Amino acid sequence: MPRGAPLTARVLVLLAGALLAGCASAPPAAVRPPSPADGRCGALTRALPDTLDGRDRRDVTPVSPATAAWGQPPVRLRCGVSRPAGLTPTAELIVINGIEWQLRETTRAYVFTTAHRAPRVQVSVPGSTPREQATGPLVDLTGPLRAATRPARDL
Repeated sequence: MPRGAPLTARVLVLLAGALLAGCASAPPAAVRPPSPADGRCGALTRALPDTLDGRDRRDVTPVSPATAAWGQPPVRLRCGVSRPAGLTPTAELIVINGIEWQLRETTRAYVFTTAHRAPRVQVSVPGSTPREQATGPLVDLTGPLRAATRPARDL
């Protein structure tokens, strides 16, 4: 911008730059789709919210109807996962709004897997999330899970 440019023009250029910087979205989150894919998962991913516990939904890579992600670092959802080894008839479960979850803690994430639902869903919450807040995303998933998955007898 020339030195003698009016103040209004300089302010407009600065505002335009700030707006463009705000439009930059996060790169797609890597979320490994389950294999084999469960055809029932498309209904769930279409029903998922745009915002999850204050985190905005973002693109995933590879693109799959069985995965979703929100925020940075991302909360990751995988639909159609197999039963984890620790999910047994005597496993301790967490109940959030009537949906049962098994929790497995790793150094990097809190990994929640639905019990008694089909298809089975796994949600990974970043380990940087305080433990007492790790179930927050599960609350926002209650409605879509009830609408797009069904109760199942097996774990």
